[in-house]
Amino acid sequence: MHRNRLRLAGVLAAVLVAVTAPATQAHDKEPTLADLAQRHGRYYGSATDNPELTDEPYKAVLGSEFDMITPGNGMKWYATEPEQGVFDFSQGDEIVNLARANHQRVRGHTLVWHSQLPDWLTSREWTASELRAVLKKHIQTEVRHYRGKIYAWDVVNEAFNEDGTYRETIFYKTLGPGYIADALRWAHQADPKAKLYLNDYNVEAIGPKSDAYYKLAKELKAQGVPLHGFGLQAHLALQYGYPASLEDNLRRFARLGLDTALTEVDVRMLLPATEEKLAQQADWYRDMTEACLAVRRCVGITLWDYTDKYSWIPAFFPGEGAALPWDEELRPKPAYFAIREALR
Repeated sequence: MHRNRLRLAGVLAAVLVAVTAPATQAHDKEPTLADLAQRHGRYYGSATDNPELTDEPYKAVLGSEFDMITPGNGMKWYATEPEQGVFDFSQGDEIVNLARANHQRVRGHTLVWHSQLPDWLTSREWTASELRAVLKKHIQTEVRHYRGKIYAWDVVNEAFNEDGTYRETIFYKTLGPGYIADALRWAHQADPKAKLYLNDYNVEAIGPKSDAYYKLAKELKAQGVPLHGFGLQAHLALQYGYPASLEDNLRRFARLGLDTALTEVDVRMLLPATEEKLAQQADWYRDMTEACLAVRRCVGITLWDYTDKYSWIPAFFPGEGAALPWDEELRPKPAYFAIREALR
């Protein structure tokens, strides 16, 4: 699968050419990742977050290289409904407005998740009828606010454990598994044109967790629930091996009539980064891109922010990092050129 040594010399030569040019001016005359992806009927996107938008060189690459943007935090529950019934869409609006100014589309992230919930929601007990009303109001208020401005929503995020059992979230424990179908129906009522996704990590390979999503998706489709896609986050790590069954996995969800997308891509490594690790990382980015291109209903790829400068990895995985195709100086790494190679 990974052809490190054969490709290393050529990739490093390309990097040497790239790093001699300022990051914001690199590839002025070259097609962008988005341009190349569009030739295949796909998108190529990046997440971003509000504090980063004061960084003009960063913003220049964000605005030019990608055609899909995901707000990393600004649309999550803690940000959008900090007090019960009091909504604040300012962070999400800033990113949506930036995307629209750059002629980019937006993936909404995320309506229902067990993490980053406001204290008012998690610090008390709810009856099923109370929580159901709270959940419906939150979903519909947010989706209506962005109606017509969002290409797709990650409606329910990370609903399963690694063994394929339901995660014991506040929503599951109080409402049972039916909260997922309800969330999709409520989101669809609020914006019938938005694509609605389930989204999770460690589901890239075929295994217990992705099997649970496959079974659920099949049931939801049979019930006529508005589910349009399955998001595979693709937070990968070199030390754990590449998900070799990724393409087969994408294909089986496509056969259910679902779109798929790689939604939060990064490939972290144990630091320090070496030429060998960067070459292996480049192979993985190439292989993921090729897997998506091989399956017609894999509609696109989003990096979980494009640069190591703003990666979430070091804070959550001490001693790990260098996970993205641009380094902390906004210079393209071997992974960037491997993605381009795959898209060409």
